[in-house]
Amino acid sequence: MTETTQQLPPTGGAKPRSPEFRLAADALRGLRQDLFHDAFAYRPLLPSTADGPLTRRFKGRFREYAAWSPHALIAAAGLLAMLIASNSAMLGAGTNAMLGLLALVPVLLTMVRPVGAFWLSMAATPVALFLGSEWDGEWPWLAGSFACHLFVLTIVAIRTRPRTAAWMWALTAVYGIAADMVSAGNHAFGSDTAQLLLPSAFVLLGVAVWQIRREARQEVTAQQTVTAHERSRRTLLEERTTIARELHDVVAHHMSVVAIQAEAAPYRVENPPPELERAFVTIRENAVAALTELRRVLGVVRAEDYEAPDAPQPTLADMDALLANVRDAGLSVEKAVTGAVRELPQGVELSAYRIVQEALSNTLRHAPGASARVEIGYVLGGLGLRIVNGPIPEPSLVKPSPGAGHGITGMRERVSMLNGEMTAAPAEDGGYEVTVFLPVPSASEGEA
Repeated sequence: MTETTQQLPPTGGAKPRSPEFRLAADALRGLRQDLFHDAFAYRPLLPSTADGPLTRRFKGRFREYAAWSPHALIAAAGLLAMLIASNSAMLGAGTNAMLGLLALVPVLLTMVRPVGAFWLSMAATPVALFLGSEWDGEWPWLAGSFACHLFVLTIVAIRTRPRTAAWMWALTAVYGIAADMVSAGNHAFGSDTAQLLLPSAFVLLGVAVWQIRREARQEVTAQQTVTAHERSRRTLLEERTTIARELHDVVAHHMSVVAIQAEAAPYRVENPPPELERAFVTIRENAVAALTELRRVLGVVRAEDYEAPDAPQPTLADMDALLANVRDAGLSVEKAVTGAVRELPQGVELSAYRIVQEALSNTLRHAPGASARVEIGYVLGGLGLRIVNGPIPEPSLVKPSPGAGHGITGMRERVSMLNGEMTAAPAEDGGYEVTVFLPVPSASEGEA
């Protein structure tokens, strides 16, 4: 005996909608969004830009006046519609004035509330038709309403988008057809709805084509700008890659020479003292270490198939070896650790090690002969570092070597990368002090 199972549609048993239904729903949604949602939203017409097709032809104050040319054209169109609406000898002056205002206000409203101006024009049309009861064969658009609505359709289409213009034209057609159906059998004259719909369709089509071309031109311009920016960025990266490769070649060569000469130097002196041999050993070890670090960092841009070595990165556990190295170089340095020593994230450990390394290197370069102190504090919210050196002793046989300031910048970048805080400033006794705090989230924060 076999069992058959019937799969229900994924909508919980509801029947799937037909394509026609979805198309109609999308159309109604677009109509509601374009003409009903925020229909009277305030959207003022801004002056033309200085590089517009008209304003660029003028200079000085005339260019400022030319920037308001769209507003002047709209005002002129409104005045023309008002003259057409109020030019009826069969009506009184008051009625003509009212008809003129009904034709003028919607056109002027397009400068601040474009969609609202369309609805006002639609509402003013039957009101004008009621006031102008002595019309001469015009139904359902009086001459003023005809001109006003045509101007409103054109201006709003320019200020919005093609879909909104299509909806306005469709609603105008619905109104005209409905008015013709109401007047059928009651009036003997014909309708002027077709006379409005045909020219307005060509005007709106032209506006839509113009908007599409303008948007396409803007997209092409934006794409060209992005392409030019990417090309400039790629050129800059290529230049930096070339500089990095040259730096690798030049510095690696000289560091290799230093290491070789430091290794061979003790054999060139008969019975060298132990201090001299130890100094040359330290020089060679530092040169080899610097060469290895340089090749590891700059090797990334040396070849595309470069693979980073698997050697572990230094951490705070290697701090004693770092301090012993700088002591061999002649720097008197002390270390103080406070708080409960614990394992920190690898990024924090590496950044803390590099910051201390750079600060002590700056002391060796800029304050030869001075003493230094490294303080490491394990606190609840992170790790605190304080590297301070004293003033240069007088007299000093070794002169400070000038630097480019990249060391402090590099330390700040590492601290900023970890959302930490750093201060680097001269100390009161004439030395220099670097204070760093690197936040470390607790276990509960990391899980959250």
